[in-house]
Amino acid sequence: MRKIIIYLTLLFATSMMASEIKWAKDYDAGIKEATRFVKPVLFISSRHTCKFCVILDETTLKDERVAEALNRDFISIISYSDENDFMPKALWQPGTPAIWFLLPNGDPMYQPIMGAIDADNFVKALGVVKQEFDEYIKAGK
Repeated sequence: MRKIIIYLTLLFATSMMASEIKWAKDYDAGIKEATRFVKPVLFISSRHTCKFCVILDETTLKDERVAEALNRDFISIISYSDENDFMPKALWQPGTPAIWFLLPNGDPMYQPIMGAIDADNFVKALGVVKQEFDEYIKAGK
């Protein structure tokens, strides 16, 4: 019986960890990792006191489908302006959250998505970005 309880505890802990996004330590580390693994970057500019940042964090970024897609296909970076995290000047926006998709060198693929986005639409957006990124890489750019 004890082995079953230990197994169930480990299974539960593993499933809880599986739905968490693996965030890069900071912007520079994330860009290095994206270059190394040839993956697109999700970069979010956020604040802890921003209503829509909190909504994004507590809903969309906690969604298991979102975490799975990000952990598999992207390098994820989040920068909190209220913690004075580094943010490239080119990515600064007056509002938060600002959701950017970047090439491994840090260049934006598109203009940012501003505000919270629900999980269903975010998963769709991740699919589009991944497909366009793969086409970009195949074209040798």
